[in-house]
Amino acid sequence: MNTPTDADRLALLAARVERLEAEAEIRRLQARYMFLCDTPCPEYAVASDAERIDAILALYAEDAIWEGVGEYYDGQFGRCTGKDEIRAHFEKFWSPERRPKLVLNVHYLTSEQIHVDGDRAEGQWVHCQPWLYADGSALLRSSRLNNAFVRIDGAWKISRTRTENVFIAPLKDNFASDFPLNSVLMRP
Repeated sequence: MNTPTDADRLALLAARVERLEAEAEIRRLQARYMFLCDTPCPEYAVASDAERIDAILALYAEDAIWEGVGEYYDGQFGRCTGKDEIRAHFEKFWSPERRPKLVLNVHYLTSEQIHVDGDRAEGQWVHCQPWLYADGSALLRSSRLNNAFVRIDGAWKISRTRTENVFIAPLKDNFASDFPLNSVLMRP
């Protein structure tokens, strides 16, 4: 039996630290995506939905995929390949003509699993989000996420967003009484 050398132990430790750093970067990347998708957008420097979409797309690889899968989301969201199609998806979502207008949407992430393999990784989460509309209607959604990530030039990017419906529950009209129309969280 060979006894590991100090160099062997150091190499193993360096690999473990690199994997842990990758997991932390991917966790922040996924959380940033969800943060930018919240309504109202809590990032003060993002002044318009066009800027929000640009910030979201900056998180994605050029050939990324965004898809809804399963019996409910497959038909509702479909599949977008590449940044142009993903942009079009978000432009429809935040279209000024969309009625009723979405006034509140917050993403809560749980059940995280991140698996790093070199410059590629996959992550699974469950998320829950309340949706409130300007007409007073509301619902609660929960989805499973199975996302993929790739390291490009040293930076992690989303290479696939895959979401599957867990449930959608209508909420009582006007169930939330106090919520901001604009966020001041990130204001200088």
